[in-house]
Amino acid sequence: MGQTLCICSRGSLTIDNKKYYFVQKLDEGGFSYVDLVEGAKDGRFYALKRILCHDREGRQEAQTEVEMHQVFNHPNILSLVAHAFVDHGGKREAWLLLPYVRKGSLWSVLEKLRDKGSFMSEKEILQIFRGICSGLKAIHEKGYAHRDLKPTNVLLDEDDRPVLMDLGSMNRARIEVRGSREAMTIQDWAAQRCTISYRAPELFNVESHCIIDERTDIWSLGCVLYCMMMLEGPYDLVFQKGDSVALAVQNPVTIPQSCSYSEGLQMLLSSIMVSNPQERPNINWVLDQVQDLQSRSPNTQTNMV
Repeated sequence: MGQTLCICSRGSLTIDNKKYYFVQKLDEGGFSYVDLVEGAKDGRFYALKRILCHDREGRQEAQTEVEMHQVFNHPNILSLVAHAFVDHGGKREAWLLLPYVRKGSLWSVLEKLRDKGSFMSEKEILQIFRGICSGLKAIHEKGYAHRDLKPTNVLLDEDDRPVLMDLGSMNRARIEVRGSREAMTIQDWAAQRCTISYRAPELFNVESHCIIDERTDIWSLGCVLYCMMMLEGPYDLVFQKGDSVALAVQNPVTIPQSCSYSEGLQMLLSSIMVSNPQERPNINWVLDQVQDLQSRSPNTQTNMV
């Protein structure tokens, strides 16, 4: 798949002998761009992610992202339509053709609610959170960890089905750290690839002899749940003020007294966001708790304003 891709005139490109038209830019990051393209034959919209590969390491990281997409076939993990490595403008790029999810990210939905002075109902939170957990469970069952779970990396389709995206930071779930040099290597990697306000405590100061596992994702999952409840991450303000996130994550998460969600949902949040990874639950436990909350309170908070 994706052995031939050329950029043609008039804003069109060809991937695997299929033609696509450039529509508009969607997003731009430090090392990647995302464009909206339309299939000439099927008329469907796709997101074309272009990753700049500055060196051999960059090419390997892009290849890893492609391979991670190919590992999974799950409704809550973004699929890969096609891919190619191309020379474009004198630079090597990896091009990933992905489904276009029109509604955008979970973060964009939460921002709109905040701007309107509204909140997400508990029923909606549990529904979306359950889907996120299902996608994460599929990743963990394959022996991998996402490592950069956050609201901007969760897309919502028209039915509010969450889809996990940006698999570029994924790696094997279990990492055995042997010595201070390996610890520093992992710590430096986490500083580059794991968003600071959603990064697990054990990744800020990696111990010389320890096991890093998929429970880093559980911490990030708790931060996502907090964000859905409070419309901001638990450490967003800490980071914005220039205070130490590394220090803040060592303390138990504080749930504002004004929080009007059920005691069960608040207890779930507190149970997930445990600083010690050895005391943090696994994804199966979290998913069981979510399903239990849904069964006990199916009509909780249908609308909050």
